Amino acid sequence: MPRPSRTPSATEYRKDRMTLDTEVQSLRQVPMFRDIDPARLKLLAFTSERVQFAERQRFFSQGDPSDAAYVILDGKAEVLLNTPSGEIRVAELGRNALVGEMGILGDSPRSATIMAAQPTTALRIDKRVFLELLAQFPQMAIAVMRELANRLERTNAQLAQLRS
Repeated sequence: MPRPSRTPSATEYRKDRMTLDTEVQSLRQVPMFRDIDPARLKLLAFTSERVQFAERQRFFSQGDPSDAAYVILDGKAEVLLNTPSGEIRVAELGRNALVGEMGILGDSPRSATIMAAQPTTALRIDKRVFLELLAQFPQMAIAVMRELANRLERTNAQLAQLRS
């Protein structure tokens, strides 16, 4: 005989609501989410997953399918590239950094490995949800484009320095 579904207690409901409200507050601190209304942030928090990475644990590896983007809520992560002479560190990212968006936008495999440099908490945003957010919120799409443009400028400056 099937078990009847259980209705959450008031305490469980308050705890779930507190967790969701905490996630919304965390998201509000991320510059690209600041202008999104609270109801949409609540939906994003509900559809995303808070994940913990131990020091040296990988978010994903270069060449993996691009199935999600991550926002670093706390901690730091290294950007690593596989080269013929081995893995090299090209950048370190911290709080509020977005990672994994390039593969989603380019519909291509991961272009780099992301590894926690210390214990790190991140919000995992599914590819489909991420693309819907960009379509619904032009200000968020512009913020992502600005971040990509800034990364390209830094890369160009590093290349120019290496060549001189």
